[in-house]
Amino acid sequence: MSWLDWLILAIYAAAMVGIGRHYSGSNATSDDFVLGGRSMSPVAVGLSLFATLVSTLSYLGNTGEMISYGPMMMTQLVAHPFIFLIVGFGLIPLLMKQPVTSAYEILEKRLGPNIRMAGAAVFLLLRLGWLATILYATSSLVLVPMLGLDPKWVPWLCLIIGLLTAWYSSLGGIRAVVATDALQSITMIAGAAITLVVVSARLGGVAAWWPNHWPDHWQRPSWGFDPDVRVSFGVLFLSTTMWYVCTNGSDQMSIQRFLSTRDASAARRTLAVSQITDALVAFLLGLTGIALLGFYTANPPVLEDGKTLQSAGDQLFTIFIMNEMPSGLAGIVLAAILSAALSSMSSGINSACAVIERDFVSGQKGRSQEGADVVRRMRITTWLVAFAAIGVSLLNLLITGNLLERCFTMINLLTAPLFVLFFLALFIPWSNAAGAWAGLFSSTLVAVAIAYGPELQLPVHISFVWIMPCSLITGIAVGTLVSKLFPAGDRISAAR
Repeated sequence: MSWLDWLILAIYAAAMVGIGRHYSGSNATSDDFVLGGRSMSPVAVGLSLFATLVSTLSYLGNTGEMISYGPMMMTQLVAHPFIFLIVGFGLIPLLMKQPVTSAYEILEKRLGPNIRMAGAAVFLLLRLGWLATILYATSSLVLVPMLGLDPKWVPWLCLIIGLLTAWYSSLGGIRAVVATDALQSITMIAGAAITLVVVSARLGGVAAWWPNHWPDHWQRPSWGFDPDVRVSFGVLFLSTTMWYVCTNGSDQMSIQRFLSTRDASAARRTLAVSQITDALVAFLLGLTGIALLGFYTANPPVLEDGKTLQSAGDQLFTIFIMNEMPSGLAGIVLAAILSAALSSMSSGINSACAVIERDFVSGQKGRSQEGADVVRRMRITTWLVAFAAIGVSLLNLLITGNLLERCFTMINLLTAPLFVLFFLALFIPWSNAAGAWAGLFSSTLVAVAIAYGPELQLPVHISFVWIMPCSLITGIAVGTLVSKLFPAGDRISAAR
């Protein structure tokens, strides 16, 4: 890290706080703080949605996955057009008709207040684990090696990143989050592109790193639904489609983005911008992984004892930045990696803040629901969520697997169970609270069994990519059946 790299990072951090201060006076109501007055630009919000869902885990994980296992995970991009059709024309029109601030208000209309609280609680657990993992991965896998620090610094780095994010998020609300996310999206694209250019220049052209044969350690292509293969196209296609449908149809972070635009048409444009940017960045990061593999095959790096190019896949991106990236460019690429962390952190904190306020605090007697008091409470809550994420971040010491596997087995563990509640509320006319509880619990049990079967000594030994389809189908089937068999008197109709 040269003085120029440090200067770039300092300017980047100052820009984030400056944007937060710029929007600090634009939040007169809670609706302004959380939804930006429901009139934000679809393009800016689409970039924000992309940046929200692409964290350090996926930014580094995509390159690490390509290095360690090959391009099979990249075939998930084939699902994007189908995702746009399902979400854009199936879910968005329904969601935009709901006069809500928190997505979980939708659940109360059909399934009662207890299910609303359960959905909100599941979201908070899901996103708290996600925020904590982003903090840990950014600190331990990026900042510690790049700054040459002792691993004991990880908690302090988690604290610094968390406080910086809370600072500008609490100042400017969703407007600041969207503006910084848009800037961070551009930075992420630039970071991957710069790395490709530098690797190509160092090796003398693209042909020098493009593989002329299939590396022995890469997984062979599998185009069916083989449960014994780590990643097969059929299961990955279903899993990717279901993940995006579940996330965009039940996660406050996504629904909040849609609700911050004017109407369903604008929300669809938001989704389109997000999907296109996501595909572009995933493609660039996949190429970056191939380029880094080619570079370090020709120039073997010094790795820890017992490490190979395959097992160190998640670390090679940062190793390259540290040792090979020219001064100044290293700062830009590091800013891109930090952008992936900060954009997801700010969105997650803002969304969690909205859910805590709307679903748990405002409903209490004597609590104001609008005005300066609510905005003040939400700013305080922003800091509390950040501190909670910092505290939980060290639990990642207990999780194994590469970064993408962490995303599936920890962070996305509750994504399908949460969507089960929304599916029952929106699409099953006879759904009730009893069925919702049964669907939630059964879906969660299946997800945990697949993710941690060996650790729990369960007779379940299939790939982690099966978590999403199996838990979603189980939850919907059980919830629908229980609702039919046990019609409950506590079901609240949409009219009521």
